[in-house]
Amino acid sequence: MGRQHWKKIWVGSAGNMVEWFDWFVYASFATYFAGAFFPSGNPTAQLMNTAGIFAVGFFMRPVGGWLLGRVGDRKGRKAALTLTVTLMSASAVLIAVAPTYGVAGYGGALVLLVARLLQGLSVGGEYAASATYLTEASDPARRGFASSFQYVSMTAGQIAGLGLQIILQRTMSDDALHSYGWRIPFIVGALGAAVVFYLRRSMLETEVYAEDTSHSAERGTLRALWQHKREAFLVIALTMGGTVAYYTYTTYLTKYLSNSAGLSKQTATLVSFTALIVFACLQPLAGALSDRIGRRPLLITFAVGSTFLTVPIMTLLKHVDGYWPALGLALLALVVVTGYTSINACVKAELFPTGIRALGVALPYAIANALFGGTAEYVALWFKKGGIESGFYWYVAACAAVSLVVYVTMRETKDLDLARVKAGEGTGAGDGESTLTTAS
Repeated sequence: MGRQHWKKIWVGSAGNMVEWFDWFVYASFATYFAGAFFPSGNPTAQLMNTAGIFAVGFFMRPVGGWLLGRVGDRKGRKAALTLTVTLMSASAVLIAVAPTYGVAGYGGALVLLVARLLQGLSVGGEYAASATYLTEASDPARRGFASSFQYVSMTAGQIAGLGLQIILQRTMSDDALHSYGWRIPFIVGALGAAVVFYLRRSMLETEVYAEDTSHSAERGTLRALWQHKREAFLVIALTMGGTVAYYTYTTYLTKYLSNSAGLSKQTATLVSFTALIVFACLQPLAGALSDRIGRRPLLITFAVGSTFLTVPIMTLLKHVDGYWPALGLALLALVVVTGYTSINACVKAELFPTGIRALGVALPYAIANALFGGTAEYVALWFKKGGIESGFYWYVAACAAVSLVVYVTMRETKDLDLARVKAGEGTGAGDGESTLTTAS
């Protein structure tokens, strides 16, 4: 792979790293800044208010998917990617400079709310914009490998956020973190977004988009997407199992090991940190494998593994008594999840024609993510509060089983010519057949 291809991969996926860094540090540093924006006296109420503002970001993701997907299809992939990183930078700056309750009353909370609205819009559009760009800009024979860097960058953002949190906790006092230290990660996030913005200003439009001549008035509209409603519902269904499993074994894992398994927070954090590094390294390997054997075998392997292994893995994780057994089980789970994460971006992009590709990926994915991925932790805690924590394990397995049905019945997309998928032709590999037809 040449230098230009590596540059496209880096520029196309770098925004995801900053997005997920910002997304992670908001959740992880909430305990430090919750008291800064709401009246003192009830720490639980402060955290609930902060969590409520955090949840608003998830509701804004479908809106961002629609808005920025439309921009990506009508104005180009470069325009969408530049806009997402602009929104991203603005949200980080707002949180970094937001006035406290003591200075501006509830004005600070209002600034925080606006920042989360912008962040939700940005995250909602970044995934689809980068997925579309990486898929279209890469060598057709290496699309799986190239698009896998989307989850490499997303995981790298979490690792960077986790690493910065560990550093700040070890170098600053608890009082300092509560006073001003929590602003540091958002300043870092804003600077990172500014660097990505600079890189994206000089990026080239993809040839597939530039050469597409179907510039109709309905390009990038909901009406055009409705003509591909089967593919849109397919994106929701194939995302369902993957996003629940991903959130379970990444963002929720640390809390689960600490609250349910009884490991110390330091040990639980180290398990997640180590597992995520290995997970990031697995993505390109699995993506390259899909370029050789196809996307469906990896997706099916993920779904079968998640359907039948989730309950045993989560049950064993609850009873681990140290770092190594917890790490081993976490890695087993993430190896299974890699079958989905490494290639889901290009699979979704390969389903739609050029004129509706960005919106076709963005909106259905954002809806599925808000319904299933974003709620995974809340569902887990709901089951735990109800005294039937194992119910969550079965919920994750059931979501994977639904996606398994989709993977088994969809057609392979690996050899599809992106330029030949036309409106009204379904999503066949240039032959007019739908990818939803049962595989023989």
